[in-house]
Amino acid sequence: MAKNVTIYSTPTCHFCHMAKEFFAEKNITYTAYDVAADADKRAEMMKLTGQMGVPVIVIDNQVLVGFDREKVAAQLGVEA
Repeated sequence: MAKNVTIYSTPTCHFCHMAKEFFAEKNITYTAYDVAADADKRAEMMKLTGQMGVPVIVIDNQVLVGFDREKVAAQLGVEA
């Protein structure tokens, strides 16, 4: 069963790029929000985490701050 995946990121964030590359590699469909350009999504992300750090990855209702390949893979049920 496909998971609902969202990533809040910025264009200059190296870990954001790594996360998106991981999703592409694993054929994971996701919704991406550029919080540098979208103030509403930035506020939404801050409400979820209480901070400005990116990436913020939401898998179903599980919020992960930063890109930890093993944690993301475990949440998605795929190999790291």
